[in-house]
Amino acid sequence: MAKPRILFFSQEIAPYLPASENSKLGKDLPTAMQGRKYEVRTFMPNFGAVNERRNQLHEVIRLSGANIVIDDADHPLIIKVASMQPSRIQVYFVDNDDYFQKSETDIDEVGSNRDDNDERAIFYARGAVETAEKLRWEPELIQVSGWISALIPLYIKKVFRDCPDFKNAKVVYSVLPHAETAPIDPAIFDKLAENDVEAAEIEEIKKLPFDGKLLDRIAINYADAVTFNSPEPDPELVKAAEERGIPYIVLNPEADNAENYFNFYKSLKEG
Repeated sequence: MAKPRILFFSQEIAPYLPASENSKLGKDLPTAMQGRKYEVRTFMPNFGAVNERRNQLHEVIRLSGANIVIDDADHPLIIKVASMQPSRIQVYFVDNDDYFQKSETDIDEVGSNRDDNDERAIFYARGAVETAEKLRWEPELIQVSGWISALIPLYIKKVFRDCPDFKNAKVVYSVLPHAETAPIDPAIFDKLAENDVEAAEIEEIKKLPFDGKLLDRIAINYADAVTFNSPEPDPELVKAAEERGIPYIVLNPEADNAENYFNFYKSLKEG
């Protein structure tokens, strides 16, 4: 009998980025699910803090080369891969010099304070999902973690809704603790339209409060379930999940939550 599959779209993974609650989750959760007999693959952005030589990243030519147009500019998509040790889980890195190089003004490893975070989130979502489609690897669960991954549920459920590999997958979005993000550019709606999000979906997104939680709100709007990785989650985001009637759990990120995730995944499969 084939192993069940989970596809992870992570914001950050240790040891590729320095150890933190979020990067530790990015490593420990896929490793724990592999230990529970799941087949696992994972994606993350190739932030400038990633040491490519030490971590033995190499470009996957057959998956690279596409251009993603954002705000009338072409941005080349480069895909690199490495094996997470000691689990040997494949990690695909979404790369682009315009969006993921390290900046001296970054307040954290992922550049939460950048003015172009809307474009970075669009590029990562479009590039990662498009690449995952090319893998022809059918997951039954898709775990999406962190604000820079927050547009992935929208792309999976709407833009790539006809992809047979994603059609039956349950999408779980994890709201992670993070530094305050820069204000979202109001032009995000035009940029989403430019990247194949239909007008009807954009009108739905425009109904959401336009604030610093917009990316998380969009993710919750299209996910099948949500985890809040904080003992005191944002009540507005919890309310958003409750209003949609989707399952959610509240977790303490300092705890070992592998079993909690495993049971949550199991309940979604059985529900």
